[in-house]
Amino acid sequence: MTRVAVVTIAHGRQAHLDNQHASLAAGSCLPDDYVVVSMADPAIGPRTVGGLTRRVEHVPAGPGGALPLAAARNHGVTVALDAGADVVVLLDVDCLAGGDLVAAYADVVGSRPGWIWSGPVTYLSPPPPAGYPAADPQALAALDDPHPARPAPAPGELLHSDDPHLFWSLSFAVAPATWRRVGGFCEEYVGYGGEDTDLALTAVASGVGLGWVGAARAYHQHHPVSSPPVEHVDDILRNGRLHRHRWGYWPMTGWLEAFEMQGLVRRHVSEDGEDWVRADHPAGQTPSSQEHRP
Repeated sequence: MTRVAVVTIAHGRQAHLDNQHASLAAGSCLPDDYVVVSMADPAIGPRTVGGLTRRVEHVPAGPGGALPLAAARNHGVTVALDAGADVVVLLDVDCLAGGDLVAAYADVVGSRPGWIWSGPVTYLSPPPPAGYPAADPQALAALDDPHPARPAPAPGELLHSDDPHLFWSLSFAVAPATWRRVGGFCEEYVGYGGEDTDLALTAVASGVGLGWVGAARAYHQHHPVSSPPVEHVDDILRNGRLHRHRWGYWPMTGWLEAFEMQGLVRRHVSEDGEDWVRADHPAGQTPSSQEHRP
């Protein structure tokens, strides 16, 4: 019998986590294990809803208080695999699980384990006064409107795409052997941005396919955001520079250009190529990242 684990990482977002828990408990197939990795948030604790218990692992913040998103996900997967998971679903804390999400991931990973599988994600509008219908799969399905920038096969359909820039870590599933082949997320990424595409690039370079499964629908709960995400500018610069040294180009250039227009960052061209730095960084100098070279 296939053993399925769901792994979620969280800092704050307690209400969103509880809604996710309710959605998983209402699904057509309950996960056998629900691992929540708390990043420097002691308020997150174990809980049981509808026969589904979440257990909580705690990891500290990274340097300067940055959240260790990549390392926390890896830790959660390790815990799930050590407990005997045959399929691991990684679900962002803001995502509600559609009624068939767990069952669909279990089926496709079981039949095609050499791929990393993602499901369509709908970005929800702000909730009504009564909140989202997290525990009502049919009501959630009525809100279905997948993000237009990602593949969105219909329920019952599968798509293959080896474009790593279409991958995101909001909702995906993987078999143990495939996870180990890819090596998980690169833990040099700390804080916001870059680790998703890095994982997908590593997967493709390792001969692992990227697929989309239409029946694994998820619903992203609304929360306030800034665009561009100015609160993450230092994370984006640091992780973007790491990505450039690992893969030869800067990711997240749309955000960097928006930061540039706001006077927060500037381009710097050196013998190493184009770099991005804080606008107040001394001219002619770039932060050292030689330790990140592959």
